[in-house]
Amino acid sequence: MMKIIILILLIINTNLMNSQTKEKSALVLIETQNEWMHPEGKLRKNLVKDDKMMLSSIANIEKALQYARENDFSVIHVGLRFEKGYPELANGKSGLRKAIPIAGTFPIDEFGSQFYETVKPIEKEFIATGRVGASGFAGSNLDAYLRNNKIENLYLVGYATHVCVESTMREAHDIGYNTYIISDASSAFNKEQQNYFLKEIVHHFADQLTTEEFVKK
Repeated sequence: MMKIIILILLIINTNLMNSQTKEKSALVLIETQNEWMHPEGKLRKNLVKDDKMMLSSIANIEKALQYARENDFSVIHVGLRFEKGYPELANGKSGLRKAIPIAGTFPIDEFGSQFYETVKPIEKEFIATGRVGASGFAGSNLDAYLRNNKIENLYLVGYATHVCVESTMREAHDIGYNTYIISDASSAFNKEQQNYFLKEIVHHFADQLTTEEFVKK
């Protein structure tokens, strides 16, 4: 009888710890917008060279999002959208500050900047605003939301793996968050970039897991 009681207490304690961990955790969706995910998105059409990897990442983001919604994870959507004429990036001479206005991506209130239909935010999910850089934290209210809601563990998915996902991961690590990359729920432009990031970069700043591992937490 005593062994049964101890076993029950262990199960209850484990479930409680898991619940508390999930309450302190967030699934962070980075640029899950039409520019990347829709077949007519500018970045999808012009930069993504491995469409199979992209399609796989979309399916895995959908799966991870469904699990997070059903299991007490906070869900945070970190998109990009710029005012007409890109005044936030004015006088950019290099990098994304130069490239984004030239490409005409993520214009506010237009198709490319809208969240992709299958993963768009629902009521009570947080949408970060004010972002102007590669990192999801750059200029945004993301850090304030996380700290005010006592969220410590970040699970990152989205696009592109080796650009904005990586930039967000690096900053999250440096400002004190426990950071995880869901490896198959993101996509770079090609497999070589994806593999290099996962093999050579992630371990310096985060841990990685697959979608199947995430949904078993």
